Order: sequence, then C-alpha cells, then structure tokens
Amino acid sequence: MTSATIPRPGPSEYVPYYETYISKVPKGDLLTVLEDQRRETQQLLAGLSDTKALHRYAAGKWSIKEVVGHMMDTERVFCYRALAFARGDANSLPGFDEKAWAPAGRFDARSLTELAAESDAVRRATIALFRGLDGEALARRGTANNNPISVRALAWVIAGHERHHVAILRERYLA
Repeated sequence: MTSATIPRPGPSEYVPYYETYISKVPKGDLLTVLEDQRRETQQLLAGLSDTKALHRYAAGKWSIKEVVGHMMDTERVFCYRALAFARGDANSLPGFDEKAWAPAGRFDARSLTELAAESDAVRRATIALFRGLDGEALARRGTANNNPISVRALAWVIAGHERHHVAILRERYLA
C-alpha cells in the first residue's frame, strides 16, 4: 500500500536549519505541490533564452543555468538520502559541497533546453519515489551530513529548496 499524502514533518524530524525550506511550502498535499512546482519551473525556464540564462545578478554569483543545476544536484542528493533511509539503511550519509559541485557541473556549457528537460526528469523521478513510499517508510529516519532527518522531512525540504531558489530567480535575476 502506498502513501496517499506526505504529512508535514514535526520539528523533531529535522534540524532547525531546514525550517528555512520547510516553512516555504504551503499546506496541502505535498505530491501536488511537487507536481505544480514542476510545471511552474518548466514554464519559467521556457521563457528564457540561453543568453539570459547565463546572467548573474552580481559578481561571484551563480548563473541561472548554475542555479538550475544546483537545484537538480540537491534534489538528487536528497532523494538518495530519502531512498536509503526509507529502505532502512542505518549508514550515516555524507554532505556535499554545492559551491564545488556547481562549477564542476559545467552547466553554463549546456543549453537551457537540455537543463530544463533534465530538471523535469529529476522532478518526475522524485514524485515517483515519494508516491511509492508508505507511511512507515516516510517516518523512517537517518543521518546525513551529521544531522538526523526523516524521509518525509526530506520530501518537504526538496519542495522548499526549489521554492527558495525559484523565488531568488524571480527576484534577483528576472526582475
């Protein structure tokens, strides 16, 4: 039996840092939120040229393409964590250095169309993963980057992380 909804996690399910992201997610069915975000992000990216997607709002900041790449990298890492913990893996998982990963991803060398298609595939895979987890799996916990977190909290962090970065794109890059 699969989970119909993914309840909002309680504060004991994650470290306070993640409240930054979880608090950005509206009430309601998280799987619907994730699907709505997928469509909204695709619409946002479809309206940009490759030239515009190279824009940086300040020196030393990521380009729009790098922000998209960062969102994909983070979503993949958090999905792996969720999968491992949902399956009962008790190993502590490492963190990752997004500041090192973004340039290594060479996202600026790729077309925005290609990045958007990959982003869409990543989100569809995320939705499929979480749709297939039951309540017991969603409640499981593990440790990543030396911080305890539940599977369901990871799902909410994924949604909040994208919401955070899309807001930055709208406010600082596209305003």
